[in-house]
Amino acid sequence: MERSLETQVSQAVDAWLRWLPRWEPATHRGRVAPCRRCFGSPILSSAGVGADVPHGVQHGLSIRMKGIVDQAVAEYTAKNLPTLQAELDQQAARNRSRSYRPGEGLEPEFEGMPMDPDPVPGAPFLFTIAGLAQEADADVPELPPLSAEAKSALRQEVGLADDYANMVGRELCAILLHHRLRVQAAIAQHVEPQIEAMLAELTRSLDAPFDGSADRGADPGPSAP
Repeated sequence: MERSLETQVSQAVDAWLRWLPRWEPATHRGRVAPCRRCFGSPILSSAGVGADVPHGVQHGLSIRMKGIVDQAVAEYTAKNLPTLQAELDQQAARNRSRSYRPGEGLEPEFEGMPMDPDPVPGAPFLFTIAGLAQEADADVPELPPLSAEAKSALRQEVGLADDYANMVGRELCAILLHHRLRVQAAIAQHVEPQIEAMLAELTRSLDAPFDGSADRGADPGPSAP
């Protein structure tokens, strides 16, 4: 599994590096709440992606790594955790029956991101994508209740799946240490110049009111006698 995991991580980093030149700073308002996937992520830290790197850049890499862990856990669950697998199969069938699934089939850079922008106080949305998805979900019947024995078995198997996910995550972090240099080099090449350009433009806009241009052509008022 170690060699396979190394290959998957290398391919995921390669895919992220191919995408990174297309990244551009967001022009809309920033998020109110931090992304739980990226904030304080040991995966990003192992890859050499600092907290000062824009979230869009972080998310594109972390979600790809999450996909690797999720796939490993899915394979482990299918082989070893029958109660959890049965519950997941029922949930997957329920999800497929929904008529509107806006969060599925997205590119990694957008997977897990908010479907709607943060609302502006005093200006409510007529509708939201998340709201439409909730309405569609309300039409799908709930899963049948579990017995006490099934709940106990499910809790135990969920714990085992979490332990396995943590183990894979630690291995993944160790592998990412070998990719730090090329990750950081790509950020320096494609991300930092755009951030520096934004800061330079902000500096110019802040300095503009004090350069005297606003006073040129203004009425000087009555002259002294």
